[in-house]
Amino acid sequence: MLTLRQLFLNNNAQTTHSPLLLEFERAEGVYMYNSDGKAYIDLISGIGVSNLGHSNPYVINAVKDQVDKYMHLMVYGEYVQTPQVRFAEKLVSILPSTLNSVYFTNSGAEAVEGALKLAKRFTGRQQIVAFHNSYHGSTHGALSVMGNEEFKQAYRPLLPGINFISLNNLPDLELITEQTACVIVETVQGEAGIRVPDVAYMQALRKRCTQVGALLILDEIQAAFGRTGKLFAFEHFDIVPDILLLAKALGGGMPVGAFVASADVMSAFKENPILGHITTFGGHPVCCAAGLAALEVLLNENLIEQVAGKETIIRQHLTHPAIKQIRGKGLMLALEFETFELNKKIIDRCIENGVITDWFLHCSNSMRLAPPLIITNEQLINACKIITDAIDFHQDTAF
Repeated sequence: MLTLRQLFLNNNAQTTHSPLLLEFERAEGVYMYNSDGKAYIDLISGIGVSNLGHSNPYVINAVKDQVDKYMHLMVYGEYVQTPQVRFAEKLVSILPSTLNSVYFTNSGAEAVEGALKLAKRFTGRQQIVAFHNSYHGSTHGALSVMGNEEFKQAYRPLLPGINFISLNNLPDLELITEQTACVIVETVQGEAGIRVPDVAYMQALRKRCTQVGALLILDEIQAAFGRTGKLFAFEHFDIVPDILLLAKALGGGMPVGAFVASADVMSAFKENPILGHITTFGGHPVCCAAGLAALEVLLNENLIEQVAGKETIIRQHLTHPAIKQIRGKGLMLALEFETFELNKKIIDRCIENGVITDWFLHCSNSMRLAPPLIITNEQLINACKIITDAIDFHQDTAF
């Protein structure tokens, strides 16, 4: 009889020749457990998804309660479904007043696709400005605004009319013109290895978009919901986007994304043509019930207020000379090493010793640290020691 691993390799589509092939039977809190009961600390939160850790009982109960009522009823936007309505109501209540219309999708990439379409439809323009080293997803539109040629060159032709500019480069803002439909930017660049923009730059970007009538799309698919120490990362810069992109932690472990705009902007989807963006499963009632429950836990349990202190603990306990730099904000951090080869060896050693971490698509010599916000100080210190020990294990190549 074939093992589960063999069946996985035989029947499940693979995206690399060397998947991690870790097998987990259950997960709770910050830990994931294999079939032998070995515990692994999840330091990447499923790539920014599990802000509340795993198996939060409030979220699980919300899912069970909704499943008992109904699951899919109709394509998004036609029926009045309580989970969608209550979730949108809650999101709007914690966002600036101009972000008052929520379109739920299945994923972050679909939120990107919808937002790009919306910006072009609302402005009547075709040009888009994106950023070097950006990541917004793998669908064709999202890939078109990705700022890394290595990951997209095999899929051309992609969307035309896209200009790329560099983060924190003020002269580049002149490329945003009256022909620009939108500028799409990660509020904190993720796959570039956690690059935090300058406050003055983000404010200048917001001002330039307003001057020329281009919509500013902020991609907070990784950065929102307390990850950076603020409920939304744009709060660090004292700006408000025209369209906000959300996913990952939005669903509390269930698949849901959203793009949020003003009702005026969103109304562009209503005509010429009608049904300007369609999704069958977007805003699935079970996913929305989970997302609302997760948001309530996040807001009620003082988790965001603890993020800055936990960042300090990480920085205090990861001072090894092989670490060239620690970049980021809150619990969205990158540890930079000399090479990818050294970084990969350290990551593999960490996994062997029960700490799950990873590297970045556009910055392979940096290690990703994005633990669940519920992680305790003691768990963080323990994880940092395992990382330091892994560095020491490979210290012959660390310098």
